[in-house]
Formats: sequence, structure tokens, C-alpha cells
Amino acid sequence: MTASDHILVVDDDAEIRSLLSEYLQREGFKVAAVPDGRSMDEALEDRHFDLVVLDLMLPGEDGISLCKRLRAKSIVPIIMLTARGEEADRITGLETGADDYLPKPFNPRELLMRIQSVLRRTRTLPEDVQPEQARHFRFSGWTLDTLTRQLTSPASVVVSLSGAEYRLLCVFLYHAGQVLSRDQLTEMLRGRGSHMPFDRSIDVQVSRLRQRLGDDGRVPAFIRTVRGEGYVFAMPVSVEA
Repeated sequence: MTASDHILVVDDDAEIRSLLSEYLQREGFKVAAVPDGRSMDEALEDRHFDLVVLDLMLPGEDGISLCKRLRAKSIVPIIMLTARGEEADRITGLETGADDYLPKPFNPRELLMRIQSVLRRTRTLPEDVQPEQARHFRFSGWTLDTLTRQLTSPASVVVSLSGAEYRLLCVFLYHAGQVLSRDQLTEMLRGRGSHMPFDRSIDVQVSRLRQRLGDDGRVPAFIRTVRGEGYVFAMPVSVEA
């Protein structure tokens, strides 16, 4: 977290907007809080935000639609607030590009911790992958530039990646040919002790990354499922400083 971190809270509950604004400001953030998607669009046009806290249940355009639309044009980190803690809601949020989720009701301190964690993750490469060591990853005609965080296809098309997708791809590329369990992937991406029993978020993120790479989930060429063990990036990868 830096002194300039600016958080946008999108929630139709005026009490929650007020509570989170006051709490996060006391913790050193700049905060803007709006009630709906139209106000969110106006706020994003006006200024830069480092993270968006987005409620799932909103009047008019709901949080899922807003998340999809925002992710299509931006890599800003998104934490989704869900009214229910059901797995289906968590998976839906992750499938649309959210970096994390938090069920309501929640303790503001837990949201603070998740904001700090997501900001740290989006600003660092996975462990052992440093920009000076790996500027470019190349595989099967694709190129990932770790400085600009751009993924370029063999047809020279730049493919947009969310922060979570970028970090997951870095992990796979750096550990190409190595089978990684779901627990290992979770620890590399989020830190030790962060996974939950039966949490399918890694599977969802792998599915999203496969889509970005045009990888057929039924017969994947890049990210293969190793039954009972985890996933492996199966293509040869070259690393350039």
C-alpha cells in the first residue's frame, strides 16, 4: 500500500458506503464511494483508481455485468462483495474477472486485509520471478512481457489479462513442465494458509487463462490437468532477460 492508493467503493447501501469510506480513510487510503454502475463509470472517467470494491447486488446493471465490462478494458484489481457466501457466487465473481471476493456481512478489517493483499499481489511477480531475470517469456509463438505485463499472440494481437491471470501465467511459465498442485498454486499466488477447503478459485482462474490462450479445455495444449495432482504447463518456454 502507498500513500496515494485510491479505492473506489461501489455499493447501493448508503450505510456501507459511509462506513467503508470512513474506515479506509482512517487506514490511509483515498476513497470514493458511489451507489451504482453509472456513477462508477463517471468516477472511473474522472480519475485513476488502484482498486475497486464492487457489490454483486446493485440496482440496474448488476455487479457481475459491471465486472465483465470493467475487466474488458482495464486490469484494475476488483474485490467482489457478495450477499451470500455460496460457492456459486464466489465462482461467478472469479469467472467474470474479480481478483477476490468477500461475503456479506463482513468485518471492515477483513476487507482491509484483502485490499492490502490484492494490492501487494498485483504489484509483485510470483516468488523467484524478478523482472531483471525474466523480461520476456516466449512459448509457441506467444510472448509475455513482464515489464509492460502484455501478452502477445502469435498473430501479434495483444491479449488483455487481469492481474490474477497475469500472475498465474507467470507462475506456470516459470515452472513450465512441473506439475503444480492446487495448494502450491494458491500459496504462490496468495501466500501460505490462504486456501480454503473445496475452494475452486484456482480451477476457475485456470479456465479463464486457458480461454485467453485459446486453449481447448477438453484437450488443452498449454495448461494440462494431471488427474489427482494438479496442473502442468506443457509447452517449452524460453526466458529472456
